[in-house]
Amino acid sequence: MNGASREALAAARERLDALTDNTSVDAAKLAGELAAVTALLDREVSLRRVLTDPAQAGEAKAELATRLLSGQVGGETVDLVSGMVRSRWSYSRDLVDSLEELANTADLTAAQKAGSLDDVEDELFRFGRIVASSTELRAALTDRAATASAKAELLRGLLGGKTVPATERLVVRLVTQPRGRSLEAGLESLSKLAAERRDRMVAVVTSAVPLSDQQKQRLGAVLAKLYGRQMHLNLDVDPTVLGGISVRVGDEVINGTVANRLDEAARRLAG
Repeated sequence: MNGASREALAAARERLDALTDNTSVDAAKLAGELAAVTALLDREVSLRRVLTDPAQAGEAKAELATRLLSGQVGGETVDLVSGMVRSRWSYSRDLVDSLEELANTADLTAAQKAGSLDDVEDELFRFGRIVASSTELRAALTDRAATASAKAELLRGLLGGKTVPATERLVVRLVTQPRGRSLEAGLESLSKLAAERRDRMVAVVTSAVPLSDQQKQRLGAVLAKLYGRQMHLNLDVDPTVLGGISVRVGDEVINGTVANRLDEAARRLAG
């Protein structure tokens, strides 16, 4: 996002934080309602365009949103969405993307309040690895011919009772409302959003054998010093790396595996 949309999203994040700081607000319920509004505006293109039309007065757009949503969702959600449509958006799609982010953030906030945000981060990563290792599961979850309810039922069977509630809600929403993204991209986006709730970055660490607690603490400290922020480690074991570790932070890869060094030596010999 850029320009007006970036400013509008920043303002909406502040309003969401103010709402969820209130102990009387059910963050999980708010997340579900924001997700429902996201789905509505994603589906109703003409409505989305009206609500983001720069030629229309902000107050008129807020009144329209209030009339449409009152009685369908709670007052907090109505107020939040009305405030968002008062703002200017560079593109109508940015409003929907921002609503989706706020819905996910509200669910992560619910997990944070319950003391289970670390669990959500770990479970999202583990689920991603399971999907990556099972072509059948990935095919079932991304099958365009399958209904959203069938996919949700499959996921609830896989995750129900095995993950914290917020993880299940986030994954079900991602799979049933992909909005043009790949499953992998959506999971990575959720992981980053979860890390940001603690002002931490995510490092995907691949090693031949599991790291000890001491090794994890040492690596986390080194990466935090290197990047200037606390680091959440998503740990993956892959025997094919032979030895050493590979660390990916965003688009940057620090590869110190034996397999990589062997590949590099082979390339030099071939050259």
